[in-house]
Amino acid sequence: MKILVTGASGFIGGRFARFALEQGLDVRVNGRRPEGAEHLVKRGAEFIQGDLSDPELVQQLCHDVDAVVHCAGAVGVWGKYEHFHQANVQVTENVVEACLKQRVRRLLHLSSPSIYFDGRSHVGINEEQVPKRFSDHYGATKYLAEQKVFAAEEFGLEVMAFRPRFVTGAGDTSIFPRLIAMQRKGRLKIVGNGLNKVDFTSVQNLNDALFSGLLATGPALGQVYNISNGQPVPLWDVVNYVLRKLGEPQVRRHVPYGVAYSAALLNESVCKLLPGRPEPSLYRLAVAVMAKDFSLDISRARQYLEYDPRVSVWTALDEFCAWWGAQQP
Repeated sequence: MKILVTGASGFIGGRFARFALEQGLDVRVNGRRPEGAEHLVKRGAEFIQGDLSDPELVQQLCHDVDAVVHCAGAVGVWGKYEHFHQANVQVTENVVEACLKQRVRRLLHLSSPSIYFDGRSHVGINEEQVPKRFSDHYGATKYLAEQKVFAAEEFGLEVMAFRPRFVTGAGDTSIFPRLIAMQRKGRLKIVGNGLNKVDFTSVQNLNDALFSGLLATGPALGQVYNISNGQPVPLWDVVNYVLRKLGEPQVRRHVPYGVAYSAALLNESVCKLLPGRPEPSLYRLAVAVMAKDFSLDISRARQYLEYDPRVSVWTALDEFCAWWGAQQP
């Protein structure tokens, strides 16, 4: 099987491309940073650099492949809607169109459970519990991109979407590096009582789910899947576990949720008025993420993909810590 992995110079795309190579697949990768894909080229991947907003490039990328694993996109909370729409929706439209024109058989789309987030606690939320309104541009555009993907089913494209929660492991440059940086500046505090439980996903488990998606047949197709380790853990226990493993001071100071939320609102309001609208150091959405329970129902993935998380959260955290420690001077 020959596949294309977009966003392969990033964490999730890069880890899946490497995994696919290890499984013996013929892998073509795309990304904006050639240096981020060097390790894949050394393992036998074909690298084509370029911006997915160029429809002609995407046509070239999708030529002569059996399946596309679309991991590219914009992540974040701050910024204009146009930015997120271009990176998450228009780019996905280009990928879908290229799949159809180049007769690609299957498209796996990496989405996000940020779609569900509305600032409230959710335990065991399922794939159908999509809110009527989205909390930010990221969630709104990721959901709209999903709709573009599933609309292609009627033209014969086999499609699936995956919503993995808090993916971590070696190569994670998003979750824990930010928290470590905040703690080193003395700005990280436990929001609320610190007992909120959340889902994480080992990147190795996500690789298994995506690989199952490449091979699945019948009723598994045309579905959106929540992906996590299936065992919610106290967020602040996880944060302190990582800090302890890396020899950093643990987080012990608490701040009431209302105080943190008000500070975030003030921070956002000031940044909107400043020239260039600089990114705030604290968001209301981030405050809610740090204080609320949030876990996914993964029974659909278990049923249709035979998904069985084999790598524990703690093993994934150890993997991240070993990798992160090796990166530091």
